[in-house]
Amino acid sequence: MSDQSAEMTPEHMPLNVVVGVAGGIAAYKACHLVREFTEAGHSVRVVPTPAALNFVGAATFEALSGNPVDTGVFAKVDKVQHVRVGKEADLIVIAPATADTIARIAAGRADDLLTATVLVATCPVVLAPAMHTEMWENPATRDNVATLRRRGVIVLEPAHGRLTGTDTGAGRMLEAEQIAEMARTVVKRGRFERSLEGKKVVISAGGTQENIDPVRFIGNRSSGRQGFALADIAVHRGADVTIVAGATDELFTPPGANIVRVRSTRDMEQAVNDAAEGADIIIMAAAVADYRPEEEATSKLKKGQADDSLSTVKLVENPDILKGLVDKHVPATIVGFAAETDTPLEHGKAKLARKGADMLMVNDVSGGKVFGEKRNSGWLLAKDGGVEEIADGTKHEVAAGIWDAIEKLLPN
Repeated sequence: MSDQSAEMTPEHMPLNVVVGVAGGIAAYKACHLVREFTEAGHSVRVVPTPAALNFVGAATFEALSGNPVDTGVFAKVDKVQHVRVGKEADLIVIAPATADTIARIAAGRADDLLTATVLVATCPVVLAPAMHTEMWENPATRDNVATLRRRGVIVLEPAHGRLTGTDTGAGRMLEAEQIAEMARTVVKRGRFERSLEGKKVVISAGGTQENIDPVRFIGNRSSGRQGFALADIAVHRGADVTIVAGATDELFTPPGANIVRVRSTRDMEQAVNDAAEGADIIIMAAAVADYRPEEEATSKLKKGQADDSLSTVKLVENPDILKGLVDKHVPATIVGFAAETDTPLEHGKAKLARKGADMLMVNDVSGGKVFGEKRNSGWLLAKDGGVEEIADGTKHEVAAGIWDAIEKLLPN
């Protein structure tokens, strides 16, 4: 074993990834997905259907993956390839997964190399659907998807957006980065069921901004990544999700989620309270501004003048959205976040006692950690005094861990 291999942790070990490609116009996005995996150090084998090669040629997939491309079960019969590829895979991702391919997998067909590979696989299988809205909503497709999910296959929700031609609606394939992130999360956290089906979830994300004058504001460095990751996991577990988003980075919208954009803490309070009606779970992941200027100037404040009001901005306290929800006895499981620096765990325990939430996620943000980063870690504090450490991982992996803990709090 080389020194490099000896130092690798399980989550960083290279995987044997099969990228299946079905015959749809979104096949071109599979090229980006292959690159996502290869650049992360994984070995990728592309297995297209014969129809997929009408959209992207075998040479392209071979060049990107560094491995040969075959489509039929009679290719390399001497190596029993139609069985070997699936047995050796650590992860199978099919993108795009067309209505026809979904139907053939649900029926247990093995009439090409891709369906045969899926049929023998014991590793996680992730499908990223791509089709017109009418196909996605057709009862036959819905039944096939339900069958696959019941068997443990992860069928991602498709995005809403531009389809082939001028059509727009549900059925657009997720972007390669989104698919790769969900697939990595599945490998790290294990398969997950549609355990939030029928649940209404409200998640706040990003930072709020409080205007000083028309050009200046009080804010923070929150990117919204963790809140959007929580929403993403919830959507793929079947929840009806509303995101109340302040200032965020440019992030992919979780498929089917409703987004309400706000700016100030008071705007967020109103939007969260509106969305909270009938909610089963509310997660306050946003980094809200605790204070705002007592008065907002209508014109730009000037420095260095006799009436330099910019040098002393009087602040007043903003409403505490999380505590307000608890005090109103909103009938939902309520989860808060605490971004702390010095002795974060102690500060988090004190904050949970003050807020009265059901659970609190505590982050150590000292030294520029967490805000704007793609990874996170921390502690989950429960109202009963329980403490669960959330190990370092991508924000989607952390989100999956948080949801696992939240689901244990929900009524059966």
